[in-house]
Amino acid sequence: MSDHILFLTGHLAEASLRKVLDGITPAPFSHTVHNIGISVAGLMTADMIKRRLPAPVAAGRILVPGRCRGDLDELSRHYGVPVVRGPDELKDIPRYFGREGAAIDLSRYDVRIFAEVVDAPRMSVDAIVARAQRYRRDGADVIDLGCLPATPFPHLEEAVRAVKDAGHAVSVDSMSSEELLRGGRAGADYLLSLKEDSLWLADEVAAVPVLIPARPGDFDSLVRAVRTLLERDRDFLADPILDPIHFGFTESIVRYHRLRSMFPDVAMMMGTGNVSELTDADTAGIHALLSGIVSELGINALLTTEVSPHARCAVREIDAARRMMHAAREAGSLPRDWSPALLAVHEREPFPDTTEEIAALAAAIKDPSFRIQVSAAGIHVYNRDGHHVADDPFRLYSQLNLDHDGAHAFYMGVELARARIAWQLGKRYIQDEELRWGCATEGATEDMNAHRAPGATLAPHDKRRTGR
Repeated sequence: MSDHILFLTGHLAEASLRKVLDGITPAPFSHTVHNIGISVAGLMTADMIKRRLPAPVAAGRILVPGRCRGDLDELSRHYGVPVVRGPDELKDIPRYFGREGAAIDLSRYDVRIFAEVVDAPRMSVDAIVARAQRYRRDGADVIDLGCLPATPFPHLEEAVRAVKDAGHAVSVDSMSSEELLRGGRAGADYLLSLKEDSLWLADEVAAVPVLIPARPGDFDSLVRAVRTLLERDRDFLADPILDPIHFGFTESIVRYHRLRSMFPDVAMMMGTGNVSELTDADTAGIHALLSGIVSELGINALLTTEVSPHARCAVREIDAARRMMHAAREAGSLPRDWSPALLAVHEREPFPDTTEEIAALAAAIKDPSFRIQVSAAGIHVYNRDGHHVADDPFRLYSQLNLDHDGAHAFYMGVELARARIAWQLGKRYIQDEELRWGCATEGATEDMNAHRAPGATLAPHDKRRTGR
């Protein structure tokens, strides 16, 4: 029975679940659907399953709804087979099994992220360390201390040592040979950047140098510097420099390709800031595209900045992109269906349920609790008293009879505002859940083993239950 899966569901979702499972052809498994006797599958808990599903089960594993709460490890021990959460939406089950049921592994990557503290000379050592900790938490592998022209950095050595003492690899980024020498002697792991006429620094310190052209676009000077350090058997990274759009961007991409063609085994770096910082576009897509180029060319490191407020998630975005690109490349696959982390604004399948399917679900409701869903037609609000659809929540208010229930009205206002944003942008909406913005926000990890506490608007006397 190792390839037989028992799907647990409730009254309202049973028919839809059976339809979705029957539509998976060819299916990599056989299955049984079991309704445990509740109306809303999303309210299922581990304790409820244990009470209502007799053991043993004739299945190799049990799949429960993605929002099922409770200790599934304990259920696995009780039934003697793995009990796992499926996707939050049952319509996503085909995608969940799209890779023959194998779990998606995004733990691996082969690109290092250098995150630059661009104004380090103007920051205290404690502030630099705090910034380094945030960058590291977001995925950075190396903390780059960015020096500023004509700006003294008297605490450079102290900053290098403090960041290293905090457990981070450090690079020093300066156009001043004197600052690079100071940083290298203080223990920096990398120096950015050395040119053809400053290669002597590589003989003075142990830090790994990053080579750049002697002048903007001077590819030949970079090639000469590369060959010099290859002859010296010295570790280094080479960066042809990515230029801004309309100021040499396309030609600079060509230079990366030329360098990789000439030196297949040389370690390379690309800096993203000239494009992500200097283009008024959401940076998630920019970083995805640049990470794809990096993946194809086998570039080993990405240097990024978070100067402009619109680029404040650069490190998190590049971390997500490098993992997705690595997984897709290793699988010989397009970078699709690996992770939603870079789909911050729009989603590929925002409205899993059609208007007709929601209407059928609404017709089966026998209680006064409001359910909210979103389809391409707009926002759906329904309970036993009716089903209303609108693209503006204000058009719904008069039909909800909430004039004398302030707490409930407040709750519905929040949920309907979320639902409208989801409808306008093309995002998934799940009642009682925050909208998901990918890695653009630092979402708290939810403990699915714990039961959710009542919301602030749920007064002790209020018997209303919400959620689908």
